[in-house]
Amino acid sequence: MKRNFYGLVGTALTAGVMATAYAKTVDQAYQDFSETELHQHVKILSADDFGGRLPTSDGETKTIDYLTKHFKAAGFQGGYKGSFLQPVELTEITADADMALTIKGQGQTSTFRYVEDMVLGTSRVSETESIKDSQIVFVGYGINAPEYQWNDYQGLDVKGKTVVMLVNDPGFETQNPDLFTGSAMTYYGRWTYKYEEASRQGAAAAIIVHETAPASYPWSVVTNGWTGPQYGLYREDKNMQRVGLEGWLTRETAVSLFKQAGLDFDEYKQKALQGPIAKSLDLSASATVKSTLKRSTSHNFIATLPGTENPGEHILLTGHWDHIGTDTSLEGDQIYNGAHDNASGIGGMIEIAKAFGSLDKAPQRSITVVATTAEEQGLLGSRYYAQNPAYPLDKTVAVFNLDSLNILGQTKDMIVRGKGKSQVEDYLANAAEKQGRHLVKETNPAAGSYYRSDHFNFAKEGVPAVFAGGGSIPLNAEVEAYRAKVLPDMRRCYHQLCDEYNPEWDLRGAIEDLQLTFDAMFHVANSNDWPKWSKTSEFQRK
Repeated sequence: MKRNFYGLVGTALTAGVMATAYAKTVDQAYQDFSETELHQHVKILSADDFGGRLPTSDGETKTIDYLTKHFKAAGFQGGYKGSFLQPVELTEITADADMALTIKGQGQTSTFRYVEDMVLGTSRVSETESIKDSQIVFVGYGINAPEYQWNDYQGLDVKGKTVVMLVNDPGFETQNPDLFTGSAMTYYGRWTYKYEEASRQGAAAAIIVHETAPASYPWSVVTNGWTGPQYGLYREDKNMQRVGLEGWLTRETAVSLFKQAGLDFDEYKQKALQGPIAKSLDLSASATVKSTLKRSTSHNFIATLPGTENPGEHILLTGHWDHIGTDTSLEGDQIYNGAHDNASGIGGMIEIAKAFGSLDKAPQRSITVVATTAEEQGLLGSRYYAQNPAYPLDKTVAVFNLDSLNILGQTKDMIVRGKGKSQVEDYLANAAEKQGRHLVKETNPAAGSYYRSDHFNFAKEGVPAVFAGGGSIPLNAEVEAYRAKVLPDMRRCYHQLCDEYNPEWDLRGAIEDLQLTFDAMFHVANSNDWPKWSKTSEFQRK
């Protein structure tokens, strides 16, 4: 099987020579993707002196400077009012670690520790948020989904109360394709949705029970992501409509909580799978979260290569430049370098931009790259762009997303998260066929990957968006052996200190994914097509 093959279909392009030093045909640009250069980008962007690329830090400045240099060299223009930078106003909220969750009832008092047993915080711009003797109610999965005939809050008044709920959605545990979407997580399974719904219901506090399998990540990911500075988009109303306290419990803590109430956690988890359930635990919760507040400005990086015939129509390439920074409270290594997540994706965006900028004939439609801030804080940068687009969303044809490139070697297939949602996948399928590959569903749909990266905020606004990369079938025995060696560390290091650059990574599979994405984007950009959502998708163009 020949790899890296690009069978260029004769597409009529309009004249328009780009301002680059080396004008290339599409075939040449495709072949010139460089594993060596990709390695260099990842190495630099994840270096210690970038400090883990926390928004508003010196690491942001260095990252933005690096992107600006490379996109200018590729012939791209500032995409936000002539600038490469779109200001994103953030509120930084840092909770004091000196906190505890106290549970009273059934003749005893229990105290749960911060980080070891639970994590609490607030999204409100408030120095002090408290609950005192707040009644605890178990609300199953905390979901109100009319289209699935499911409402865990039906007939329930939780105003001023503390709701405890399960992670993911009911389809995961049952694997029943007729219950939500079976093993594939819906947005109702995401923690972001659960806090939003609890807020709409008027709860005082909302707490999710963490379990590794349905969450798709261990407790350490919760503690690493939920301690230290937390960011939100700045709002004039200070986000006071949001639930006062939000957080997580370990499974062990939840078991203990139910036991104090004289109940069995696993029994009520099973009941929650059978249908909406609400159960008062006859316990009360008290906690106080004191926070340090800071208003700051971060930036989305936006760069555009204008189209030659339809410059007002845009093909977007998205990916986040940020990671979770540095934790000075740790001994030894303190930097979350984020090499795989997402220095690799940003390096890939640079390589795709270089390929487009090197073309002797520009695409008919504009190519716009949006490198977002604060993705790790809840997709904030992409949410801000979707609400304040540099270019109208009704002129945004499609979105391609890069997040954590393939470091596991070449594959015979390509994974599409949330496969089957839109016609954008048709372009990927054609590009994959040229490499002798085919598209497949994600191996762990319960992780809800489609709802966990930047393209999702565009999908919510109706723009067809695709998130694809990597594969599950190794190209040959050599790749299979390498993959078995690297995969455990890759999984172990997600959002951990050990996500550091490794010069031994085999990035040939990443290069093929980038070539494939470039191919698909190129053909969308040189057509008059407006890809549609599938009829079974929960998204449609507005």
